[in-house]
Amino acid sequence: MSEKFRAPLSIYNLDAGVGVYAPDAESYKVFAPLFDRIIEDYHGFSPSQKQPPVDLGEGKTKEFPPLDPKGKYIKSTRIRCGRSLAGYPFNPCLTQDNYLEMEKKVKNAFDSFTDKDLKGKYYPLDGMTKETQDKLIADHFLFKEGDRHLQAANACNFWPKV
Repeated sequence: MSEKFRAPLSIYNLDAGVGVYAPDAESYKVFAPLFDRIIEDYHGFSPSQKQPPVDLGEGKTKEFPPLDPKGKYIKSTRIRCGRSLAGYPFNPCLTQDNYLEMEKKVKNAFDSFTDKDLKGKYYPLDGMTKETQDKLIADHFLFKEGDRHLQAANACNFWPKV
């Protein structure tokens, strides 16, 4: 990111590439002159450009050809999806009650999966053993505590309670 955006915005972490967090979806409209310039500078994607519609619905992922059919090159991969839930602010403005409500909704959604490829185990942060926590961190399923960027944005106020 260019210095013109990084230095004035990253007041808590001067070495950060980006130092702005949107507290809610409306911020992208209210502060569009700021966010649009940062997004364009950082990602090379201007406000006049539009994302194509994405449709990876039921059965569509089977249309992708195998990238390494003989298993010679790709050893592992990880896809991280991070989204917010409608009706809630973004992470920096969530209350403890918000987190608890969201956890319940997400857990219920996960519990409803019947497809064995989607079914998994839910690990609540509160009450997790140190051994389980270390394993999930090592396997890149759980973030480490103490991320100074998230702390500066008030994005982990209730960790690990919720």
